[in-house]
Amino acid sequence: MSPETVIGIAERGVYITLMVSAPLLLLALIVGLIVSIFQATTQIQEQTLAFIPKIVAVLVGLIFFGPWMLSQLLMFANEIFTNLNRFVG
Repeated sequence: MSPETVIGIAERGVYITLMVSAPLLLLALIVGLIVSIFQATTQIQEQTLAFIPKIVAVLVGLIFFGPWMLSQLLMFANEIFTNLNRFVG
């Protein structure tokens, strides 16, 4: 197996990881920003107020994006296992 193949597989793995995690991270970022703006305008400085909405948003995001995330990961794993003989041999 050539170094270019290894780099290509690693690059594809990092790309899939970023694509799968991006929707949940963006949801948490947006909800955190909204809660921070709300805290700044109302002058409520409760530290735990920011965590509950973010957790709920990520769980709702998992419900909506979960099937897509799973399909992306399964396609990548299937591609790796299908071409395993070519990679090793």
